[in-house]
Amino acid sequence: MALVYRPTMQLSGLLFSLLGWVLSCLTTYLPQWKNLNLELNELEIWTMGLWQACVVQEEGGMQCKDFDSFLALPPELRISRVLMVFSNGSGLLGLLLSGFGLDCSKIGERQREQKKRLLLFGGMLFWISGLTAIVPVSWVAHSTVQEFWDENIPDIVPRWDFGEALFVGWFAGFCLVLGGSLLNCTICATEVHPSAGHYAVAEQQDRCQRLETETRP
Repeated sequence: MALVYRPTMQLSGLLFSLLGWVLSCLTTYLPQWKNLNLELNELEIWTMGLWQACVVQEEGGMQCKDFDSFLALPPELRISRVLMVFSNGSGLLGLLLSGFGLDCSKIGERQREQKKRLLLFGGMLFWISGLTAIVPVSWVAHSTVQEFWDENIPDIVPRWDFGEALFVGWFAGFCLVLGGSLLNCTICATEVHPSAGHYAVAEQQDRCQRLETETRP
């Protein structure tokens, strides 16, 4: 597979991965994983994240309190916290490896095979980072839907709803997977420089001219 703009594709993959990693870190620490609106007091909105619970008041701003115990959290929040931290770590490692493996990087210019391996490992780490970001937000969303439609809970009890952090997490995982896919696609591509194409066309023209000269009577 010939690809003229392989460095551009690599930079695009790295930029998508960087965006996904930043959003993944933001998702980890945002307290808006779940939102709760109280009908009795519409001036307050309760939010819950992986590390703290907050209440947003119209007059007093936002007040947050960290969770006292990790074991006291629901199972989906405990495992989500671990997965998101792992996603952030693997994404950071993928950025470092992919940065050294880029064609435009001056480090190890003569060691092409090692640069390809670094790029491959970086792309795989982005895949892992993206999946480990999508899984926890999807799990929390699924448990929120189940609780919302649970018929055993009385209707007067307030229900948790989706928070903004879930949508940020889904987009972060998509960017990480897309960035890793672009990087890994460039490994199978052969870079073709424009000068090489012009040289091949000129050589073909010379051959045609020589053939015409030989066939003339």
